[in-house]
Amino acid sequence: MIQAFGLTSNPRKELPPAVDDVSFEARAGRVTALLGASGAGKTTALRLMLELQRGRGLTYFRGRPLHRIAHPAREVGVLLGDVPGHPARTVRGHLRMLCAAAGVPVRRADEVLESAGLESLRDERLGALSRGMDRRLGLACALVPDPHTLVCDDPAGALSAQDARWLHGALRAHAAQGGTVLFSTADPKEAARNADHVVTLEKGRIVADQEAVEFSRTRLRPRVAVRTPHAARLAALVTKEARTARRSVEVVPEGGNRLAVYGSTCADIGETAFRNGILVHQLADEVGDMGPGAGAVPAARNQERGEADGDRAQVAGAQAAGAPAPPRPASSGAPQHPQADLRQAPATEGGADTTASGTVRHRTPGPRRALAPDGVAHSAAEGPGAAEGPGPGSGDAPDALDASDASRQRASRPFGARLSGSASAVRAAAVTLPPPISVRSAPSPLRPLRYELRRALGVGTGFVVGAVVLLVSAVTAVILARIGHTPQARLLAAWPQQVPLPPAALGAGLLGALAFGDEFRHPALAADRGTVPRRMGLLTAKLVVSAATALLLAALTVGCDTEVLRLFYGSELAQAPADWPALSAGWLGLVVGCAWSGVLAAGVFRSTSAGLAAVVAVPVVVVPLVQKVWQGPSVRTAAGFPMRVREILLTQWPFGGERYVAEALRLVAQPVGGAMTLSLTTLLCAYLLTTLRSRVQ
Repeated sequence: MIQAFGLTSNPRKELPPAVDDVSFEARAGRVTALLGASGAGKTTALRLMLELQRGRGLTYFRGRPLHRIAHPAREVGVLLGDVPGHPARTVRGHLRMLCAAAGVPVRRADEVLESAGLESLRDERLGALSRGMDRRLGLACALVPDPHTLVCDDPAGALSAQDARWLHGALRAHAAQGGTVLFSTADPKEAARNADHVVTLEKGRIVADQEAVEFSRTRLRPRVAVRTPHAARLAALVTKEARTARRSVEVVPEGGNRLAVYGSTCADIGETAFRNGILVHQLADEVGDMGPGAGAVPAARNQERGEADGDRAQVAGAQAAGAPAPPRPASSGAPQHPQADLRQAPATEGGADTTASGTVRHRTPGPRRALAPDGVAHSAAEGPGAAEGPGPGSGDAPDALDASDASRQRASRPFGARLSGSASAVRAAAVTLPPPISVRSAPSPLRPLRYELRRALGVGTGFVVGAVVLLVSAVTAVILARIGHTPQARLLAAWPQQVPLPPAALGAGLLGALAFGDEFRHPALAADRGTVPRRMGLLTAKLVVSAATALLLAALTVGCDTEVLRLFYGSELAQAPADWPALSAGWLGLVVGCAWSGVLAAGVFRSTSAGLAAVVAVPVVVVPLVQKVWQGPSVRTAAGFPMRVREILLTQWPFGGERYVAEALRLVAQPVGGAMTLSLTTLLCAYLLTTLRSRVQ
């Protein structure tokens, strides 16, 4: 069950908020539609509910706000737009990665593939999917953790009729199993066909909260479209016959030779035209969409219309005499919304025809007026529900609450006061505000190492980068050997003295930057958030995988260069240097350091390009700066510092460990090693700082 209270978005400069004090319920086992035209605030309301956008209000999912749920993906499945996955990843690989993120068995991916009808597309790339298949995959992704609630933003938009039927059938099946389904749409007919309850938004406010049956009766009116050159004569005849038979029929001229007849059938109108010899060019059944704002109107608009026509005095007199409000059948199971009484306050236009049941009115072109079954005429701008008293499922209205006073209190009423039925409670709570909504990061994967492995191996980017690095390294090594004057160590690493970093280090840095860069470009962990969870478990997994990838790339590079040099120039240039242990440690440390710099920089700056730039900045900017500071003028120098450290820390180490620690210190003392250590320390501190900052917010 979803309970939304007082959802209000932050104002946009001088414009009013896109969503203003929206409260509604979506019950379990039912499908609820959030209806509104483009710009009505549907998407903003959903984003506020899911804590994807800052604002005010509170939303409970089965009694708990989203940020109080340990694993939100297991409670709420979200389908917002297209699937935010890497276009080169396969359908099955993407679902397996989400299984690792949700902490469910990997066989769940095959189960949702079968339920979504995507078995034949399991090896298809995400970028090659059609619109309908992409929506099926999006629903499958939302169902991977088996959530209780589904929240979808215009799920059937731009889909074919067949795909739309399948999608709504899947949503209906989820609700039939006891789940809660909430979807937004701009099509009233789609809402009437596929929802059990319809909440209508207009300009960021709720204008109707109805059961689907009531919505269809009051907002989707069946009519007969007639086109005849004798429109005025046919309208008069239909009106006369309906009055004689005491049937509720409304005839509305629509200009020229067109008529819209409400409350009749094609057969009746055709017989009337045949008996009177009237030529008919068109006769068809239609469903007249009265638009998102054609239902109940706010009390302020009713009050203005009532004051202009003298109805305010009549309403006040009826309330003073103790006359009860006109009854209206309430639908079972509808949520209680006292504000429906204020939105649907009785008001009629001055000079309107108010007749008994069965009266038929022939209106000239202008504002439409509908004839309800009780015989009371209503303006089409208000909708039939606007003059029938309390809406379905609404509570008791305050007995002596003036319409203008109600409209003023409605504008300042907080979300908590909506659940109260007395004017005193409204005034007491008018000084409070809904709690603020903060954008919170999604939780990290429940299996971070498995998730990172599936993320890295699910696309061919890593393999392509590795192949390019090996090829460039081999060609560079051959060219350097031919030119000569290159030390053996640099020759095996394919590292020219004029280049700040070897190809292997650049490749490792690029792969490290992609570890977080792809998360921000294709946020599979937090759909449509634009942020990536900053958790130490996920960071550790990325550092471990990137380090292993860098070590493998460094070893393959040296091995490939050695074999190529042996092939071209013999075994003389393929021999290992005398101090190969220290050189190997420095080589591996350089490559791993570049990979980690890419990971941390991309995580801090949220960009792959920024991560790679940070890797290149180490030898280009940081190393010269460190050398300049270290070689600058000073009164004292740290002469003999390595020997004193060795005497203090490396006196007794088991199994000769002091030798390895000394080599590590020597590498750190080098300009490149010191700069790399400084960069890694700075990036790690920046990452931790942004993590703590996001948690505090």
